Amino acid sequence: MRILIIGFLAFFAWSTLSAYIYVCKIKGLCDEPVSMQYGYVNPVDTVNISNNQQDLVDLQAEYPENITIYFEFDKYEFNSNELADKYFDESNTYLEQNSQARISIIGHTDALGSDIYNQALGQRRAQSVQDYFLRKGMLENRILIESKGENEPADNNNTESGRAKNRRTVITIKK
Repeated sequence: MRILIIGFLAFFAWSTLSAYIYVCKIKGLCDEPVSMQYGYVNPVDTVNISNNQQDLVDLQAEYPENITIYFEFDKYEFNSNELADKYFDESNTYLEQNSQARISIIGHTDALGSDIYNQALGQRRAQSVQDYFLRKGMLENRILIESKGENEPADNNNTESGRAKNRRTVITIKK
């Protein structure tokens, strides 16, 4: 019985010490003592900062919604338009303020053609949009491109209108 008690106490001491070392020393999550001073604040001396807070809110860039760009059958050339230019400006501002965020460009195709050809066509569509963003001044390391080919259709591939909706590139911001 004595061995069990000694073993339990040794285990408890070891686990407490190792938890302290990991949490406080390695991760640095233990709070250091903070001295606080208390005093009286005169309401006349306070500053109204509500206008300054509104300015900060206005400066924070909005998170741009996803944008979908559609392509003609078997085409991958991207021609800029007003919507794409607006999205570039919004996303570039957002990326400048959020250093960990990236822009993701995913190319898609309809189901006509072979899987290998459609995978390459989706990649060329994504690359075409990436080239547009690079020409506009976005940094290459902030852009991720990918091709889904015909694997993730947005609509039914049995109709012309469905296939037209599947020939697309989807641009999103990844936080």
